[in-house]
Amino acid sequence: MFKNTIVITGFLMGAFLHAQIGISRENVTNGSVSLQFGDNENKGLLLPYVTDKTGITENGTLLFDTSDNKVKYLKDVNTWFDLSVDTTGTADLNIQATDRVEHPGARVCISPTLGGTDTTQGILVLADDDKAMILPKVANPHLNIISPSAGMIVYDTIKKQLAVYNGTVWSFWKP
Repeated sequence: MFKNTIVITGFLMGAFLHAQIGISRENVTNGSVSLQFGDNENKGLLLPYVTDKTGITENGTLLFDTSDNKVKYLKDVNTWFDLSVDTTGTADLNIQATDRVEHPGARVCISPTLGGTDTTQGILVLADDDKAMILPKVANPHLNIISPSAGMIVYDTIKKQLAVYNGTVWSFWKP
């Protein structure tokens, strides 16, 4: 447990010091990237499980709503947009064991200029106004991610679509 605390603390401290972060890769692809994941590792980004989203007001927030088992993003204050489409989702909430303590103020902010001064609420805040996050890239995630978790989100490199998993089925979004 102590070892995990040290690793997490090191990661969080690094996030404040370095404005661009690559996860499962040595670096990011260009200066317009805040956070980039490794390619084709058949792993996805697991969104936060939220039971009560009434206090969330930051447009662009992505989460997994456990009240109806859907991946959603806040499109406009109080307007949540469903990315799951399918209504049969399920979630194993054991991933958030009941013996864990929630720390409402816990957060990591990635920004070359705002860093510790940004007050946007969230677990992970990408506070740049000129950089973006690149999702994990997976070819055919519905075939290659063997045990996806509810709330997972990736970019499908074959279909060239956003793919979200609601705990039962994958939904695909294309602009």
